[in-house]
This record gives sequence, C-alpha cells and structure tokens, in this order.
Amino acid sequence: MNSRAPTTPAAPRTRDGWLRWGAIGLGLLATIVVARRFPVSDALQWVRGQGAAAPILFVLLYAAACVAFVPGSILTLGAGAVFGPVLGTAWVSAGSTLGAALAFLLGRFVARDAIARRFGNDPRFRAIDEAVAREGWKIVALLRLSPAFPFTLLNYALGLTRVRFRDYVVASWIGMMPGTVLFVYLGSVLGEALPRGGATRPTRTPAEWALYAVGLAATIAVTVVVTRLARRALQQRIG
Repeated sequence: MNSRAPTTPAAPRTRDGWLRWGAIGLGLLATIVVARRFPVSDALQWVRGQGAAAPILFVLLYAAACVAFVPGSILTLGAGAVFGPVLGTAWVSAGSTLGAALAFLLGRFVARDAIARRFGNDPRFRAIDEAVAREGWKIVALLRLSPAFPFTLLNYALGLTRVRFRDYVVASWIGMMPGTVLFVYLGSVLGEALPRGGATRPTRTPAEWALYAVGLAATIAVTVVVTRLARRALQQRIG
C-alpha cells in the first residue's frame, strides 16, 4: 500500500511563478513605452552634456526619485541608452544606493510614526522585522534580490527594523546589483536599436548584434536564477 502524500501543490506554485514573471514582463514593457513617449532620454542627454558634473547630477536625480517614490526603472533604462552599460551601471548603482540610504534614514528618524502606521500591522512586515532581527543584512540582501517587495516602499519600511545602517547600505548595494545590470543592459540595447530624434548611430554588424543578444540573454538568465534562489531562501526564513 502506497502511503505517500500527493504532490499536487507544486502546480499552483509553478503557475504563480509564471504569473509573477508575466506581470514583471508587462511592467517592463509599459516602462519602455513610457520612456519612449516622454523626454527621459532628452533629459539624460542634457545631463551627459554637463561634463564632469554629469555623474553627480545623475546620481542626485536618481536619489531624489527614490525618496519621492518615483519608480527608478525608467531612469535605469534611460541610463543604459544614454551612458552605455558600464557607466550606466555605475551611476545607477550609486544613485539607487544613495536614494535607498536617504529613504532609510527618513523612515528611521523623520517619518517613523507615519511609516509605522502604514506597516506596523502588516503581517508580512512583522515577519520581515523578526527575520531582520535574527539575521540582519542577509535578509536585506534577499529582499533586494526578490521582486516581490516594492523598492521605494522597502527603503522606508526597513528603517523601522533593527538592522544597522552600514549593513543596510552594503546589503542593499549588493542585492540591487543584478537588477541594475539587467535594466541598464536592456536600456543600452534599446538605445542602439531605437535611436531618438533622427540621431545617427554607428552601424552594427550582425556579429555585434549577436553579441548584444547573447549578453542580454545571459544577463536575464542569471537574474532569473538569482531571483528564484533569493525568493526560496527568503521564504525559508520568513515563511
């Protein structure tokens, strides 16, 4: 007689995973459409034209967007299109980390009561708070790697936890890096394929486009794997 329990719960879990990634894909498509319709690229081109001050201006702009609850995906894609994958990644990483740090400090010292009213009774946040108290920066890094929690809200909410500021900043910087690389690289590919305003671009050979495609596919694959591993680890710690 076979006493093994049925294993049907795996199907809903798989379906939920596909629905989540489908929603992320639709959100990314909407972001690209908005970025094409509004002069984000023009603004970033102006920033790039400011010479040595350009990195500082972009980092401050990105940090201000984080504090103001403005989704950073448009700026991240735009940075890839305008500045390229290397400089775009560096500047977005600096701006997002600075913005996350400022929002954390505001949540901890300035708007603590308002943030506590918003999240204090949320069972998910209570579980996160308890997990952070046990494991500190590890939970912060896993939260950054998982797309299940909105970036801008998380910046403020983590200010209520007992994680040390230094650990929060380092873990956030590390945890945000895969997503930053993915979106900046995607923005650089779009910038090559869809130039704005009649601007001319160097003609790419089929081999160069193939390298772009392989690089983008590899970046997406690594990001998906890392995100799944992070979500699994987070579920084990938070439940």
